[in-house]
Amino acid sequence: MILSNNLNKILIIDFGSQFTQLIARRIREIGIFSEIISHKKAKNIKLFNKEIKGIILSGGPLNVYDSNKFKFNKKILNLNIPILGICFGHQIICKVLGGKVKKSKYREFGSAIVKKENKSVLVEKFFSKNQTNNVWMSHADQVSKLPKNFNVVASTKNSKYTIIENKKKNFFGVQFHPEVTHTNKGKILLKNFVIKICKAKRNWSSKHQKIKLINDVRKQVGTKKVICALSGGVDSSVVAQLLSKAIGKNLTCIFVNTGLLRKNEEKQVINTFKNKLKINLIYVNAENEFIRKLKNISDPEKKRKIIGNLFIKIFERYANKIKKVRFLAQGTLYPDLIESKSVTGSQTSKIKSHHNVGGLPKKMKLELVEPLKFLFKDEVRKLGLELNLSKDIIFRHPFPGPGLAIRIPGLITSQKINILKEADFYFINELKKNNLYKKIWQAYAALLPVKTVGVMGDNRTYEHICLLRAITSEDGMTADFFNFKKDFMQKISNKIINNIKGINRVVYDITSKPPSTIELE
Repeated sequence: MILSNNLNKILIIDFGSQFTQLIARRIREIGIFSEIISHKKAKNIKLFNKEIKGIILSGGPLNVYDSNKFKFNKKILNLNIPILGICFGHQIICKVLGGKVKKSKYREFGSAIVKKENKSVLVEKFFSKNQTNNVWMSHADQVSKLPKNFNVVASTKNSKYTIIENKKKNFFGVQFHPEVTHTNKGKILLKNFVIKICKAKRNWSSKHQKIKLINDVRKQVGTKKVICALSGGVDSSVVAQLLSKAIGKNLTCIFVNTGLLRKNEEKQVINTFKNKLKINLIYVNAENEFIRKLKNISDPEKKRKIIGNLFIKIFERYANKIKKVRFLAQGTLYPDLIESKSVTGSQTSKIKSHHNVGGLPKKMKLELVEPLKFLFKDEVRKLGLELNLSKDIIFRHPFPGPGLAIRIPGLITSQKINILKEADFYFINELKKNNLYKKIWQAYAALLPVKTVGVMGDNRTYEHICLLRAITSEDGMTADFFNFKKDFMQKISNKIINNIKGINRVVYDITSKPPSTIELE
């Protein structure tokens, strides 16, 4: 990202931890911009400019003796910039500066009690009155000898050097993960580091983001034309409005109705963007094309690829009708990049494909404009409000690019889609009526690929199972199911079964992420 001269930042060097993105998010919540780079890129010392007020070394799956698998630029330690090492990062600091790290006699995974040994700015207001705190551990190695000029700040039963500091150098290390919610007051520790130690200023706000991103778009695009794939979801809506503010009539949005949208969604999109916001909008009804292509396809990855490829083909068909287009805008977010590939080049696993990540055909010869690609969902929503988008759009639950196709495991038919649209409509409406919608990060109905026997009146039925899913989350990286009261579940089950022909059984998904994903496919 290109930052203005007065925007300070915290640089996070990633060693492949599953929690690295949470570190970035916590720092931004404090009001300071944070950026993640791979440990491989950190060897370029030119990256470390005056905008960087502090450096955080993330955790990771390796150990400090796998020096052939990770790179650490020792010159970073001579930049006179405060450094905080977390877990693996804590061990790197110690190993590089002459300390020792060894296999732990007792591994620590999960909750642990850390006890304060000495004072430090890093742990101000972090401990309780009895000088202890509950933290989240995830390590099999531990520091066995401190480097010169380091002191112990806190320890656990199995880890003597749990929090350490070199006060003169402003180097700190913690063996646990302060970025996860399981660590009590973890955000306070991070806040102490970035505010009190790094002296970073809080200038990362929605207003600042809006100005910065509009300027970034203008700088990248100039007077050239841009096309945007608009879905009506939060991400693409914010992108469209942002680009409209930046380049006006040089933006054209193409809205492809795949037939896999929520009930009446196409009408809402046209009314909002074409009629109210006066954005150039081309509407394409491609429902029949998508249904034909998906006939007899049950494999989830094949579904995603078919939908993604056909979407691009149709989009390209209409985009080619617009002359002198140079750029394609997408609503890609940080979690999209993370789940599709390692955004930092670290060793992470690809969970599923996103059809808006890396799906641009080379023959289109268009450059990508992805202004939101380093933002988390909550940041995008705040930005949308700053751009004067309606709350109905901004606070809509996330909706997957492939739409209802991945909420219908197995074969897809027009009949199943129509049944599911109605079930989802009833579920979401009931959430809103009961003031539950805003308490839930994402909720939806799905149609399972099995039928069961039921009884309605004196008649036997053999119909579909409707699965309901509602989760709480901060950014979609981890999630837990929402705990509904029994009377609400009874009410929505009765409404769906009594009003929708084709469903005779309703079940509720109580699986967290991990081990499952939020969507079914």
